[in-house]
Amino acid sequence: MKFLFSFLFVLTFISFNAQQIYSKAYGNPKDPAVIFIHGGPSGNATLFEGTTAEKLANKGFYVIVYDRRGEGRSKDENASMTFKESFEDLNQIYKTYGIQKADILAHSFGGIIGTLYTKQFPEKVNALILAGALFSQQETYDYILKRAKEKFKNDPLKLKEISEIESLSKNSAAYRKRCYETASEMKLFTMPHSTAESKQLRSEYEAGDFYKTNFRNANSPIKFYQNEAQNNVDNKAVLKDIRKKGIPIFAIYGKDDGIFSEKQLNDMKNITGKNNFKIIDNCSHYLFVDQQEDFLKFIVPVL
Repeated sequence: MKFLFSFLFVLTFISFNAQQIYSKAYGNPKDPAVIFIHGGPSGNATLFEGTTAEKLANKGFYVIVYDRRGEGRSKDENASMTFKESFEDLNQIYKTYGIQKADILAHSFGGIIGTLYTKQFPEKVNALILAGALFSQQETYDYILKRAKEKFKNDPLKLKEISEIESLSKNSAAYRKRCYETASEMKLFTMPHSTAESKQLRSEYEAGDFYKTNFRNANSPIKFYQNEAQNNVDNKAVLKDIRKKGIPIFAIYGKDDGIFSEKQLNDMKNITGKNNFKIIDNCSHYLFVDQQEDFLKFIVPVL
């Protein structure tokens, strides 16, 4: 069986313009390649790598994880945090691992990067798999603040705070930061009922080496909003265009991921097609930890 031939590659630091990009490959390079794109800005791939990468590789895939330049383990004070830079890093991943085409598995903010990359380099992508992925940012921010107004309707101080957030520029790092801080306060990223399996995955991750390298660069969002003109995007039209080019799109979301409205999820289902769309019960933003078995059951057949 395929997984008997799976083996772990040593980590690689990619030299690129005198900058080292952290990356690591799991599995047999003869198997179909899957590149994981983490969230952010200021994120990293440690949670996926520490809980899921090797398990996915054991199912017959060559799984590559990496941290974008200036984020996580790819430290670089000179990183611009633009989409152009992200594409350069991703193209270097292809080159370093000798890959012509790959499946893109993109989580959260990584979904925006993966979508725009697929639009620009369709010849390099077999399929785009979106996992808890952002695609219409302003709708997400509006939905978070709408939920906050409902939750804190009897709290004048909180309502004043929400009003202050709404008065900020919609294209600013401060606006994004405070929207997500509000979402975290309402536990919108947290699964409602942790299972024994999810607790064990989290516990093992937090006790292991990957958690020790869970570096967060607080300057990443600030630099992104300073340097990237496309900083509050709606990719629905882009996704439709990708499908027209013949590249399949798959999407999987947690039913309890509180940053996406029912309208947004229906929009995504209409874009991907019903058979390419999945919602997992008792699951929030980090699907590959909240409900790892269901997550893998969906993505393995489509890769």
